Amino acid sequence: MALGPDEVKKIAHLARLAIDEKDVDGYARNLSNILDLFTQMNNIDTSGVVPMAHSQDVSQRLREDVVSEHNQRERFQKIAPQTENGLYLVPKVIE
Repeated sequence: MALGPDEVKKIAHLARLAIDEKDVDGYARNLSNILDLFTQMNNIDTSGVVPMAHSQDVSQRLREDVVSEHNQRERFQKIAPQTENGLYLVPKVIE
């Protein structure tokens, strides 16, 4: 799919991009090449390809889930301006 200078200017306007007039032809050529690549990729038969979530079949190393701090909830609730039933009360910010 070939894009012309007018289409590039319209795309730039919609994207709110300022481009120099001298660069329009280059952008049109580059965008046309990108769209042609997508067309080529759409024509490839991928019926035998198994979908995957990631290109490498690896799992993340996870640390052991252990408690690293003791519970200080009561201490923090005592110094809070307002609490009720174990919850912190905050001013309403949305009407």
